Amino acid sequence: MATNLEIEFKNMLTETEYDRLIQTFNIQEEQIWLQKNVYFDTKSHDLKQKGAALRIRVKNNTYELTLKTKQDVGLLETNQIISKSEYKAFKYDHVLVKGPVLDSLLTLGIDVDHLQVITDLATKRAEIPYHNGTLVLDKSFYGEIIDFEVEYEVSNFEEGQKQFETFLEEYHIERRPAQNKIKRAMEAMK
Repeated sequence: MATNLEIEFKNMLTETEYDRLIQTFNIQEEQIWLQKNVYFDTKSHDLKQKGAALRIRVKNNTYELTLKTKQDVGLLETNQIISKSEYKAFKYDHVLVKGPVLDSLLTLGIDVDHLQVITDLATKRAEIPYHNGTLVLDKSFYGEIIDFEVEYEVSNFEEGQKQFETFLEEYHIERRPAQNKIKRAMEAMK
């Protein structure tokens, strides 16, 4: 289990911009991996109302349970590696494994017995070090919809914001604010 403060800047890309960045940074196919995110909430969207999100990320046969909660700056992530059987028990039988994520959900006042899958998506992701942070290039699939996004993950908000704005200018990328993936996945379902 780990907690960390996630500070990131995001921008939507066109497919052409995405392809150009993949080429510019010489990202090879073996540097791109596939991950699946499965998102959970109650029918009445209790997590969303509290500014929180819960997901399980499936990547390379690992299962990571993550609760994100809003902070003054960034998001506090509570992460917990779980087994495949614990993933299935939660996804299909609504039985959440004990641990720090469950404890945090209870602290938020979430009725964990009513958590259910609300959406999922798949993402092809590449990450590279970039100016004291990590540049992330995502190609995400929501049913029939495919979109492209760049994220810049940093530890310092002010420095990261300046660097991200410079990056967008340097690579001639129009500013297109990105909603988080859970919102985009929910929109794709409509």
